Amino acid sequence: MTRSRIRSTLAWPVAGLLLTTGWLAGCGDRTTTGDAHSTRRPAPDAGYRPAAGPRLQDPPELVSRNGLLKAAIVVERRKVRVGDRRLYATTYNGAYMPPTLRVRPGDRIDLTMTNRIDQDTDLHTHGLHVSPRAPSDDVFIAIKYNHSYHYRYQLPFNHPTGTFWYHSHADMMSAPQVAGGESGVIVVEGLQQHLPPALRGITEHTIALKDFQVEGDSIKTHPLKIGAPTNRTVNGRQNPVIDIRPGETQLWRLANIGANIYYKLHLPGFRFRVIAQDGIPVRKAYDQDTLVIAAGARFDVLVQGGPPGTARLETLAYDTGPAGNKFPRTDLATVVTGGTPVRRAALPTGIAPHEDLSNATIAARKTVVFTENKAGTKFYINGRLYDPHRIDFTSALESVEEWTIRNDSDETHSFHLHTNDFQLMSIDGKPHDPSHGWYDTIDVPVRGKAVIRVHFTDFTGKTVLHCHILNHEDMGMMAVLDIVAPRGDSPGK
Repeated sequence: MTRSRIRSTLAWPVAGLLLTTGWLAGCGDRTTTGDAHSTRRPAPDAGYRPAAGPRLQDPPELVSRNGLLKAAIVVERRKVRVGDRRLYATTYNGAYMPPTLRVRPGDRIDLTMTNRIDQDTDLHTHGLHVSPRAPSDDVFIAIKYNHSYHYRYQLPFNHPTGTFWYHSHADMMSAPQVAGGESGVIVVEGLQQHLPPALRGITEHTIALKDFQVEGDSIKTHPLKIGAPTNRTVNGRQNPVIDIRPGETQLWRLANIGANIYYKLHLPGFRFRVIAQDGIPVRKAYDQDTLVIAAGARFDVLVQGGPPGTARLETLAYDTGPAGNKFPRTDLATVVTGGTPVRRAALPTGIAPHEDLSNATIAARKTVVFTENKAGTKFYINGRLYDPHRIDFTSALESVEEWTIRNDSDETHSFHLHTNDFQLMSIDGKPHDPSHGWYDTIDVPVRGKAVIRVHFTDFTGKTVLHCHILNHEDMGMMAVLDIVAPRGDSPGK
């Protein structure tokens, strides 16, 4: 797969807030810089009364126009509605559930972030295939209190279409800042164009999964214990109602945008038809009764309404191993099927072509080993704690490498790679189906291993790989990768 090569220029931080045409601090309404999105939920039939409870509200959106999305995001501590209560949170633009950034392949995102909290912060566009160099997805930037930074992201014209997200990646502070509220969704438009004509323009919903613990009148951020009781939300609300008509097909964008915990989604009486994972359309759609979604992972799924009735979207009990955590079963939302039935559409099988690295020439092989100390206070990659000034791995642009990710601990870890997604080849020696093998975040089982292949395309520069359980990342389980120009080529792509 060939992607266009993009060059970016550096923009320096400035003090104060640059007001753009984006979603301004404190605004709660959807604002667009382009055409209004047409796949919002239609009003239910007259006379149809769903079960009691607030209806699901999709987050407000910023939508690109004419190839450009301009936005301003202010990070500040505010008392806002979180779930069913009002708590102090670390907010983007005064909201626990901030705006969704909706763009198209080939678009540019110009985003000004202003920091009004007393900690350094920054922004990572999780899963986007964009440059890791400033002023793009450079996670080594630190935005100081009362300063602004002007990010500029240029998406390739053949960027995958699906669901991504944005969040703090501040050194040693990612977990408390994301747990406090610093995370939102990105949608790269075009996924519905891979569907049959009868399914284009269907209702779609963002199902953004965030959780919070409480300390006094605030979201607890430190010390943050992963296995402590927590409150799970959908789009910042607890147990909202999702309406669907009998036979209706909807597109749900399932995104775990919390700091640490897992979801094992199940909806009795329904099946999830997966059409994209981690923002990448699959070559062949597949059905699942349950979906395990690690922190940072996403699935785009089709869901069809059955007979009239009510079902609970739930996360089932999940155990991450002897040294890990046991997450209990919890209800997340109420799905109400009712109203005028519609003809059930045939669900697609083939979605979109994608590169297959099964027979690729392997330029290099690398091993990444996850370990931790017995106290669970230090987490290592290849025996080392994270050091942003040390380069741990070097890879050449345009090459294909095979990496073995080994988990030598007694709890599950999730592996995430910035800048380039990868093809999962096998887990514990069992080959993975190449028709839906592309990810940017995967689980590596207890005392197990995963084999992946990475094709480094388009961009050079320093980036990172890490466990996306952010407590583990903050306590050392991250490493620096330097993507360099091929020998004889000029740097700076």
